[in-house]
Amino acid sequence: MKQTVSVPFMLLGILFNVCLIAANLLETKVITLCGLTVTAGLLVFPISYIINDCIAEVWGFRKARLIIWTGFAMNFFVVSLGLVAVALPPAPFWTGAEHFNFVFGMAPRIVAASLAAFLVGSFLNAYVMSRMKLRSGGRHFSMRAIASTVVGETADSLLFFPIAFGGVIAWQELAVMMVLQIVLKSLYEVIILPVTVRVVRYVKRIDGSDVYDEGISYKIWKIRDL
Repeated sequence: MKQTVSVPFMLLGILFNVCLIAANLLETKVITLCGLTVTAGLLVFPISYIINDCIAEVWGFRKARLIIWTGFAMNFFVVSLGLVAVALPPAPFWTGAEHFNFVFGMAPRIVAASLAAFLVGSFLNAYVMSRMKLRSGGRHFSMRAIASTVVGETADSLLFFPIAFGGVIAWQELAVMMVLQIVLKSLYEVIILPVTVRVVRYVKRIDGSDVYDEGISYKIWKIRDL
């Protein structure tokens, strides 16, 4: 049987991929917000978890699994192109090589940390949303969205920082950074929750979809199971 996807699903999937790619690029700038030092990726990365919540809520874990893997593939593709571009010799008259390399010349360790953390955090987020929806009978979306984000963001930070900076930054400082990222990203979800709720309601209404993941496989590699 030929598989089809709706326009809302396609648009959210595209936005999910754009957010992930943008977050990786923005991570190269360190900013100060209300006296706290964070990376600029904090501005956009939590949006990917909100989209993950929407997709898992409306279309179920299987569609979320597809989007997560496409996000991983596109992230890997862009990072790979960036590393190739950095390796190519610049034109003699071009003076922007240093700045270009700073943004796109990510160390393999950072790339591995980012991709691993994304996969684990995103799949945990979708899994928690799916299981909680079944147990609650579709009620308490706000609670499910916050709980799944906390689980996903916690796993993401606990993986990313030790892999990326273990042995480079003191473990005490790493612990503070991890806790700060988890709190701020989860707070982001809480603040934007009214928008998330309205988006989910709107998409359910226009798409006519509200999937309950009964009897499905949660194996992350079963991408063809839609």
